[in-house]
Amino acid sequence: MHNTAAMLIELGAIILVLGLLGRFAGRVGFSPIPLYLLAGLAFGHGGILPLQASEEFVATGAEIGVILLLLLLGLEYSASELVATLKTQYPSGAVDFVLNAAPGAAMALLLGWGPIAAVALAGVTWISSSGVIAKVLGDLRRLGNRETPVVLGVLVLEDLSMAVYLPILTALLAGVSLAGGAVTLLIALGTVGGVLYVALRHGRLISRAVSSDSAEMLLLVVFGLTLLVAGIAQQLQVSAAVGAFLVGIALSGEVAEGAGNLLMPLRDLFAAVFFVFFGLHTNPADIPPVLVPALALAVVTTLTKIATGYWAARRAGISSKGRWRAGGTLVARGEFSIVIAGLTVGVEPRIGPLATAYVLILVVLGPLAARWTEPLARRLSRRRARELPDTTTAAEPTEVAHANG
Repeated sequence: MHNTAAMLIELGAIILVLGLLGRFAGRVGFSPIPLYLLAGLAFGHGGILPLQASEEFVATGAEIGVILLLLLLGLEYSASELVATLKTQYPSGAVDFVLNAAPGAAMALLLGWGPIAAVALAGVTWISSSGVIAKVLGDLRRLGNRETPVVLGVLVLEDLSMAVYLPILTALLAGVSLAGGAVTLLIALGTVGGVLYVALRHGRLISRAVSSDSAEMLLLVVFGLTLLVAGIAQQLQVSAAVGAFLVGIALSGEVAEGAGNLLMPLRDLFAAVFFVFFGLHTNPADIPPVLVPALALAVVTTLTKIATGYWAARRAGISSKGRWRAGGTLVARGEFSIVIAGLTVGVEPRIGPLATAYVLILVVLGPLAARWTEPLARRLSRRRARELPDTTTAAEPTEVAHANG
């Protein structure tokens, strides 16, 4: 009974603080994500008021938060739109991998951590945070922007690539034989392919099956189905986030719209819990020793992600403003990077603190980059435009004198 009371008090305090922080962020026109993370640091290990009774509940809530973020992201697009995006965006996915995995691998090798650590740190710097970016797109009201399908295409390619990358990394870390690693990889690929096939071929049947005139029944069925598929996907070595995204893709029409409206408040609540949970498991004392390499990686991969988004949006015929917005939106790293770092604890424990510091920097910088990259580029463009007439004016007297002469 005492533990239950303590848990309720802690959860109430956390949610109340999140509400106040969110209200403050809304008034100043700022994304609440960095404030949620700072709250997590304050409540976490080594923080001001470490939690005791509610940590397990918060961990479960964080998992649900990521699942709901990706589910609602999937509800925005149909299966045919997803396939079309994958067909058109795969070159962008290749550029994304080359530009953003290379810095992490290079850093691990420079630090002398070996090739397996290089593969792991490459994944940490490669994968953008679908959860953070989904939240940012919603906060900035950009889900309907022309560049958003490009951003989602890159994210989907990254998330689906995790179905290949994570089994390979796990096999390398465990020293599994080539045959064992191949079996794990085939299971993962088969799971993704099977769910995508069902979404494409039988999406309408699924929508009819879960459809209901009762908001309560629709909420329970869609939420339950999403958790079930996400759990099965996780069990089969595929990301639960990918499973949730594919459920969203499978639903369409009025069902998708109704489910989205019902689940949005739940998404906002559990997404906030996810960002707090991330901060909870970061000890501030672990950050200073790895701050310099983390900052170096953050600077380099911020530029490479902006370049990735800009290039991908340019390929899609998006205007210059949309290209910069796409690049800035992709900067944030998050849940996948932490998962990858957690897998390496027994092999190279130094990756964990470095990845945590790196993700903390970019999960704070990411929403800022999404908001300010395009206005900053516009200001620079205007400055150049103002400088050009000055150069022309200065040259005109010489040209006139030459003509008269």
